[in-house]
Amino acid sequence: MEQNLVFDANLISRYDTSGPRYTSYPTVAQFRDDITVDDYKQWAQHSNEDPIPRSLSLYFHIPFCDTLCFYCACNKFVTRDHSRAIPYLEHLYREIAMQGVLFDSDRRVIQLHWGGGTPTFLDPDQIRSLMEVTRRYFPLLDDDSGEYSIEIDPRSVDNKKMETLRSVGFNRVSLGVQDFDPQVQKAVHRIQDEEQTRAVASKARQLDFRSINMDLMYGLPLQTVKSFTATLERAVDIGPDRLAVYNYAHLPARFKPQRRIAETDLPSASEKLELLQHTIEFLTRAGYVYIGMDHFARPDDELAVAQRNGTLHRNFQGYSTMADCDLIGLGVTAIGKVCDNYNQNVRDLDEYYRIIDAGRLPLERGYELEPDDLLRREIIHALICNFTLDIRALEKKWNFSFTTFFSGEIEKLELLEADGLLEVSEDSLVVLPAGRLLVRNICMVFDHFSGSDRTRGSFSKVI
Repeated sequence: MEQNLVFDANLISRYDTSGPRYTSYPTVAQFRDDITVDDYKQWAQHSNEDPIPRSLSLYFHIPFCDTLCFYCACNKFVTRDHSRAIPYLEHLYREIAMQGVLFDSDRRVIQLHWGGGTPTFLDPDQIRSLMEVTRRYFPLLDDDSGEYSIEIDPRSVDNKKMETLRSVGFNRVSLGVQDFDPQVQKAVHRIQDEEQTRAVASKARQLDFRSINMDLMYGLPLQTVKSFTATLERAVDIGPDRLAVYNYAHLPARFKPQRRIAETDLPSASEKLELLQHTIEFLTRAGYVYIGMDHFARPDDELAVAQRNGTLHRNFQGYSTMADCDLIGLGVTAIGKVCDNYNQNVRDLDEYYRIIDAGRLPLERGYELEPDDLLRREIIHALICNFTLDIRALEKKWNFSFTTFFSGEIEKLELLEADGLLEVSEDSLVVLPAGRLLVRNICMVFDHFSGSDRTRGSFSKVI
């Protein structure tokens, strides 16, 4: 697939509404609290009974951070008391054991991710212990062929911790940076020396980590095109395989830490568009390919190759090259997907402890998908991952008429087509270069819940 992108400020302004990032469909906004542990156990059993059971993906949520970043919208607990990790890990080990018995022992774990919070809040002994317990209950790979990744705060690791991460099986790292500018760092309360980041990236290469990602963010207070250009220059000089450049969504009514950011310091809507346009142009000139949804990768990176081959996937951790897996979420607030259904653990830490102490899985809510949900999810993921939908293949698989079933949606697509966002034919939908930044808007056409009361106010702006 040709990798190109057109930045049309007029179109972006017209379509700049709120919408999901579609790490799942239906989205978390549709999760219900009447999903039970018995439902989840039944899903796991049905998944084991599939003629060809899916491989497994494990997500671990480590919720602790020792400093508060004002922009953050993650579920976390800020503390400098590292002993708080001890009871958390003790309970997490018990949850791992309860989850492990639900899945057949021959289902390999081809994907594993530690997120947070700050996973590197844990010390080397705790990192080793958590991976050892995981290996006791799940068949982890030993040949480095899986996607085993961890989010790293460069301020929280040294050479010993990096060596520990590689020795226990991690082969991918994601470095949190956001911005190298000292004034911006001070405004968001994340003081991070550039040399710390460079040293961690250098150590990751020395240890032969297979992929290095770097997270940046545009739209932060005091950012300008000039200052962010300097950040991009430094990032490219460090040379990550992938870059995620997220749009800062200022939602202080929902996320208390953001109330400490002075709104007068934030870039205007037009300035944010200028930041985005410059970022795209800069990274493209530097040789990165736009994958979609704020993500860029080198042309030879696995993500870029998978997208060209039409085999890119998307899950709660973002883009992936791995085939569709059953995702087991572990830890407070963790989300999973088992047997095509979604589940989420409780979000309160004390409640998580109480439920684990009672010998129960800490499930809080979830969603059981109907056939209509599955069909729409397949369409949305094809568009958001590969910018194209093979209508004829979809009709053959689902035994239906696309134009008849989606007659209302096709009328909406024709309006988007008139604006040059996509091309509609009897055989396919193809997202055009001008529509790739607005692919969330295209996906929303197929979202049965888009604009409902339950989703209103739940999502950030698409740009």
